[in-house]
Amino acid sequence: MSTPPLRHLSAAVLAFAAGVPSALFAAPFAYVPNEGAGTISVIDTAKDEVVAEMPGGAKPRGLAVGGDGRWLYVSDQPNNRLQLVDLGARKLGAAVALGESPEGVSISPDGRWVVAAIEGKNEIAVTDTRSNALAFSIPVHGKNPEHAVFSPNGRLLFVSAEEGDAVDIIDFAGRKQVAQVAVGARPRGIGFLPDGSRAYIAAENANEVFVIDTSSFAIVARIKAGLRANGIAVHPSGRQVYVSNGGDANVSVIDTATHQVVATIPVGQRPWNMALTPDGKKLYVANGRSHNVSVIDTASRTKLRDIAVGKLPWGVVIR
Repeated sequence: MSTPPLRHLSAAVLAFAAGVPSALFAAPFAYVPNEGAGTISVIDTAKDEVVAEMPGGAKPRGLAVGGDGRWLYVSDQPNNRLQLVDLGARKLGAAVALGESPEGVSISPDGRWVVAAIEGKNEIAVTDTRSNALAFSIPVHGKNPEHAVFSPNGRLLFVSAEEGDAVDIIDFAGRKQVAQVAVGARPRGIGFLPDGSRAYIAAENANEVFVIDTSSFAIVARIKAGLRANGIAVHPSGRQVYVSNGGDANVSVIDTATHQVVATIPVGQRPWNMALTPDGKKLYVANGRSHNVSVIDTASRTKLRDIAVGKLPWGVVIR
């Protein structure tokens, strides 16, 4: 087979690139919702610098990036909607009415569905990314749902009920709740091992992390964390789980083999939600009261730097 001329190959590559969002060719970006400023800070994770500020609605909180990388889906809490942000143009797009006080947002592994926890209605609102319209809602038993997170295979949806001291478990295909697991007071962040065998739930007022077997829905471990344990991030290797401790201004590192905290890393004030780069080398922690994001080197378990963002950053998503 002959090799095409370089000029033809370059033209083909350029033609292909013209139809693909530029973000797909860049280093991963970290998107940070600043609920006190109504903005989204964009961090280039190669340089660890803020490279743009985008509008995010009145009070942006939970967020997820669409499967094609074009849209950022943001819960705009006071406006009771899911706000779309065009990542190419970095400007607001359409909005989807959800219900009173949407919080955490996540996207299904296949990129088809965006789910948002609706505090005021005790339900999960599901948006179809093909039409960017509300498709259906699923009621939950627990009161005041905070986060709704898909299992890695997309079959289950775990929902933390802040005022129910429990985790509601939804069969997503069946569109119904199938179990409820009692955990500690005020459950917040949720994360899964890459193989989906276990879920980790931070209970803020219990200062613990509860480990749930996703087959039996049994609690298999309780791990003492720091004061006001909140956000959860799971390393791609599955060997470490990170927990932000809002009252201690640090992050705990849990060894998943032993269920032990093996390191504690100081960060900013009121660390909240977090995200890891796809390669697992860096962890980004939103520090609400410090108005910045701490960058942690996961190999050395040390903080590399703090990046100033907008007022009251609530979380991080990386794409």
